[in-house]
Amino acid sequence: MFSAGFATPLDPAPRQAAAADGDKVLTVAVAQSVDSLSPFLASRLLSTSIHRLTYDYLTNYDPADAHAVPGLATKWESSPDKLTWTYTIRSNSKWSDGQRATAEDAAWTFNKMMTDEGAATANGSFVANFEKVTAPSPTQLVIKLRKPQATMTALDVPIVPKHVWEKVGDFSEFNNDKRFPIVGNGPFVLTDYKADSYVRLKANKSFWRGAPKFDELVFRYYKDQDAAVAALRKGEVSFVAGQPALTPAQAASLKNADDIKVNDAPGRRFYAIATNPGARAKNGQKFGDGDPSLLDQRVRHALFMAVDRRTIIDKVFQGHAVEGQGYIPPRFSQYFFKPSASQELSYDPAKAALLLDQAGYKKNGAGKRLGKDGRPITYRVLCHATDPNDKAIGQYLQEWWGKLGIGVRLDCLDNVSDPWLAGTYDLAFDGWSVNPDPDFVLSIHTCAALPATPKDTGTTDNFICDKRYDELYARQLAEYDPAKRAQIVQQMESRLYDLGYMNVMAYPNAVEAYRTDQIKSIQTMPSGAGNIYGQDGYWSWWSAVPADSGGSSDDSTSTDVVIGTAVGAAVLVGAGLFFAMRRRATADDRE
Repeated sequence: MFSAGFATPLDPAPRQAAAADGDKVLTVAVAQSVDSLSPFLASRLLSTSIHRLTYDYLTNYDPADAHAVPGLATKWESSPDKLTWTYTIRSNSKWSDGQRATAEDAAWTFNKMMTDEGAATANGSFVANFEKVTAPSPTQLVIKLRKPQATMTALDVPIVPKHVWEKVGDFSEFNNDKRFPIVGNGPFVLTDYKADSYVRLKANKSFWRGAPKFDELVFRYYKDQDAAVAALRKGEVSFVAGQPALTPAQAASLKNADDIKVNDAPGRRFYAIATNPGARAKNGQKFGDGDPSLLDQRVRHALFMAVDRRTIIDKVFQGHAVEGQGYIPPRFSQYFFKPSASQELSYDPAKAALLLDQAGYKKNGAGKRLGKDGRPITYRVLCHATDPNDKAIGQYLQEWWGKLGIGVRLDCLDNVSDPWLAGTYDLAFDGWSVNPDPDFVLSIHTCAALPATPKDTGTTDNFICDKRYDELYARQLAEYDPAKRAQIVQQMESRLYDLGYMNVMAYPNAVEAYRTDQIKSIQTMPSGAGNIYGQDGYWSWWSAVPADSGGSSDDSTSTDVVIGTAVGAAVLVGAGLFFAMRRRATADDRE
């Protein structure tokens, strides 16, 4: 889910790549505000990306093809029954306050998530199957499982320093945003933050993989995306990530601009319209006020059959997207799902109208569909005020669903999170960045992701809870064979598609831009044709080379990053690890 807040100016703001003191500053314009600086609570893409930069994870993902490479752990292996995993923790990682990072920090992080519901808010699904986590020595971490878990080389959980975080009281309330610098062991140290304005980080000169080449990294929030593009033109920012992509008009305006490079690559995100299935908590208590007509599968299917995806691709995204089908984008080909011809909810307004008639929602004399209460149906659609795509597609929905006799009220808000969590909506524009391993985005539709009570916050996307889906989720999580697991994941997508609570309309391209007179080169992921902002790792900002650096470098890939990950891969091969290297990553790139 994406949400934005009130914009305030960055003060002081770096106006170019070099600050007054001579430090090289990389400023990234973003259209999303931070929800929390606590890695135990954060769910927005910007926040989790920042945690990638400030805390090390057990493993990382090669920027070329996303196979697992060392992070805080240098190697790992499992017992024959795959119920015990042993990780060797590197001895050359230090916290930014000078203390050594050890296996005890990792064990404490996982144990806290296993025993404290507040600490499990963001990433609890990763440890739900853990039986016991210990640190027999500073360099050895042992995780015992209740049953096999296929994500053990994809535990995308920021490891925090025990000596700092053990002082925290209520993890559900602590946002980690009062004292700076924040102690971490990633490539950058978070030194300053102003809500809805900026996040400032400095290069960690003692980072074990090597210090970043920019001295400082600033994420600057813009509520107005056109203003962010204008700042790029003026050289006030180095990079524009968009919302999370630039609009076609913005990209076209920058295409031939001096000293600006536009990156337009297949995306890792889906763009959907989600229906409220009846908000409820794990304790069975229902809440919210979703329209009861949406509990009828025929109504949900009718709405989606009245959405012309081709028009959305051509008119709204203007070709910078692929037509939506299943839940996982085609970039991840092994998991990509296409509905069968008989299953597909293709554009068919006449059939959509027939389904509504069959469901008992007839038109009155004025052509308006009536609910069971006899009143005309008007759906409230949650819309992000800062996203031009939401507004444009919302207007199409008003036209298309209006022809069915259904009214549409667009609720375009700066903060969609509050009504979404309260279940006070009928439909909502939805979008998530999907990782090479899809476990996290699959987990947010399980019954386990529901909030404990209506007053709590779960990890659910939009309150879906289906027994058959949960059974398939458990099967894929325990399946180590890549091909078999992919088949189960596709069955899960098929189930989601048939339920009709999620209508994936498009897979937008990653469209972003940066100044070549400030950034000489920067790593995309994957390296052939991939995104820069919101990667499965810290490669882009860690690899970025200032324009005034000596030597030569390719326009899109830093040589240092390729060498570094090649060495990491060699370490894994040399360790004789038995498992297949698969593309995997999970929780860090949500929105």
